[in-house]
Amino acid sequence: MSAVAAITENPNRVATGKLTKPADSDVAALDNAVATRDWSAFERIVVAFSGGKDSLACLLRLLDLGVPKDKLELWHHDVDGREGSGLMDWPVTADYCRKVAEHFDIPCYFSWKKGGFEGEMLRDDAPTQATAIELPGGEVIEVGGKGPRNTRMKFPQVSADLKVRWCSAYLKVDVGTKVFANDPRFQSGGRFLLVTGERREESKARSRYAEIEKDRACTKSRNVLRWRAVIDFSEQEVWDLIEKHQVRVHPAYELGFGRVSCMACIFGSRDQWAAVKELDEKRFEKIAQYEERFGLTIKRNESVREQADKGTSLVADKPAELKDSAMNRKFKFNILDNNWELPSGAFQECGGPT
Repeated sequence: MSAVAAITENPNRVATGKLTKPADSDVAALDNAVATRDWSAFERIVVAFSGGKDSLACLLRLLDLGVPKDKLELWHHDVDGREGSGLMDWPVTADYCRKVAEHFDIPCYFSWKKGGFEGEMLRDDAPTQATAIELPGGEVIEVGGKGPRNTRMKFPQVSADLKVRWCSAYLKVDVGTKVFANDPRFQSGGRFLLVTGERREESKARSRYAEIEKDRACTKSRNVLRWRAVIDFSEQEVWDLIEKHQVRVHPAYELGFGRVSCMACIFGSRDQWAAVKELDEKRFEKIAQYEERFGLTIKRNESVREQADKGTSLVADKPAELKDSAMNRKFKFNILDNNWELPSGAFQECGGPT
């Protein structure tokens, strides 16, 4: 069974094994609760918050729909972890998420795969590392890390299949499921709503997603319903909602990036890779050297060096202050922007997802 297979908790609070799903009638009742905006049906409503425009739009839509703030919380999964790696993600992302949460007076909790992206990529005859989960009050617990030994030693591949695009599976999906399975607040069961920001317009695969479905974190006593709250939104509608609330977006959008995932996202275009090289040449070289070491490039027909050489940097004409804001671990601006303008990354080609 893969790490993204169905999961439940054992007595040691480690997510393993097969889930017992709730009855369809239970899910139908929760589905109706979303349709009728009966938020009292849920003990907690969790927004999977990447810091990108779509997860931000989810939060703003929930607030517009009258979801009580005391039911809401944001979850951010740190892609690089907190053990020293800074290979893939934007340095500012975690603090941007934190500042959004503070502005709206909503808690934000962090979780991550120990060693992050780089640690999982370099797995060589070793089990996947433990997952770290931040609890209310600041305590961090660790679960897992004792599975079968395996070797990866390659980047995720550009695919809709999470078995080979393992970054989403291991660093986001599985981490989120482990939070439900191991945070004591969710272990006694109950009804929970997990809100995620996929949109049909993004890709052919996402166009087929259900708006509402059981989440993999369900057990017989814990009903977790996943609601893709902006699934039918156009990008224009997403930006309109953000403009309505005058929220300053992640600096990557102002630098010209069309989506905010990892800074060095495997889906990145040639122009994005040229921008990564300009913003952080040391990081770019490390990624390029990993491709050479593995003998396998991120994209089958071009190395990141070749892609960057053929691209035109998105950030070449951007002011130094804006570049610094994205590469800093502290978000330096106010979340509320009374002079809100559509960022240059809006409606731009963004290289993913499939």
